[in-house]
Amino acid sequence: MASNTFLTISQITYESAMLLKNSLKLGSRVNRQYDSQFARMGAKIGQTVSIRKPPRFVIRRGATAQFQGITEQFTTLTLAQAGVDLNYTSSDMTLSMDNFRRRYLDPAIATVANDIDQQGMLLYNQIPWMIGTPGVVPNALLTYMQAGAILSEEAAPRDENRSLMLNPLSMATIANANTALFNPQTTIGEQYRSALMSQAAGWMWYEDQNVTTHTVGPLGGTPLVDGAGQTGSSLLTKGWTMAAALRLRRGDAFTIDNVFAVNPQSRLSQGRLRRFVVTADVSSTAGGAATIPIYPALTPPNLDSTPAQFQTVNSSPADSAAITVIGTANTISPQNLGFHRDAITLAVVDMDIPRGAVEVERVSDEDSGISIRIVHYYDGTNDVSGARLDVLYGWSLIYPEICVRIAS
Repeated sequence: MASNTFLTISQITYESAMLLKNSLKLGSRVNRQYDSQFARMGAKIGQTVSIRKPPRFVIRRGATAQFQGITEQFTTLTLAQAGVDLNYTSSDMTLSMDNFRRRYLDPAIATVANDIDQQGMLLYNQIPWMIGTPGVVPNALLTYMQAGAILSEEAAPRDENRSLMLNPLSMATIANANTALFNPQTTIGEQYRSALMSQAAGWMWYEDQNVTTHTVGPLGGTPLVDGAGQTGSSLLTKGWTMAAALRLRRGDAFTIDNVFAVNPQSRLSQGRLRRFVVTADVSSTAGGAATIPIYPALTPPNLDSTPAQFQTVNSSPADSAAITVIGTANTISPQNLGFHRDAITLAVVDMDIPRGAVEVERVSDEDSGISIRIVHYYDGTNDVSGARLDVLYGWSLIYPEICVRIAS
């Protein structure tokens, strides 16, 4: 049994201090449609579901049929279990544990909900689009409007389901910079009182203390593309410092000279260099070469210059095209997120009620909307009671292209 340290009446007043709790907003602004896919009676599917993404087609011009293969893509959502466990004796309960829920269960619930929100924020390292300068807090509304423009260029719906999750310093900086803009007086007044933006520039704005920081890789040398005509999910490079050493970290973002993003429907170049995200740590060889795993895959037009179904760029990179990593070496930068609701999904499953439990209840964290099971049980041999809080949940990034990281 874990040891407990309780404060008795001689050490503490009847009232507890406030519960320190982060603002957990991510879970309430993402897609939750897959909650019901798990744990259905008579049709249980285990802990993983494959989420099918719609196929893409290219337009035919003229009367002659040009049949296209139907290629479906998918991503997976896998559940994981997490929780907090407490134990206590009958003596503890009798002498020390007045107001059990407020003093013990509520902080445990906050811990579980915070962990889920934090795990969701870690999805940043799968997102290729990144704007801003690592190490510099954005203070211009234009930065966030440019993030919205990227979502539009990637064909994300322009509706009220676009959300920004900012760390406190980023929120305070942009709210202060925009208190004098021509906006409804009630909106400006609320920004002044709360130091928070609410709805502006096509975004719903939220503060979340779980925004994750990223450290840019050590870099070194002058990286270049090694070989023309490359396609796929890895890129051969050269020109790194001639030593076997770590160069890029998972989550680093970079561009390639003259490799531009295209709209997923029209396949027209947007005039904006395509950002790629590094999907695993990368080290160079002693000769300064490195193979970088990337997302999205390099998918240029077909050889006859007609649009490809899953085209991502206007062309393959040229040999010796310059690679530009966003940020200077080893810079630490909070990764604020801007996204459309349907880019990210969270599934939280109501867990089964176990046999032998003295009492079972389900609670919902009011900020995140996350369902948590609490089981109370009793060991009569040792006169020990326990409470365990469990949640079964999973995150998945369905469309990384309609998310943007805003460096700070």
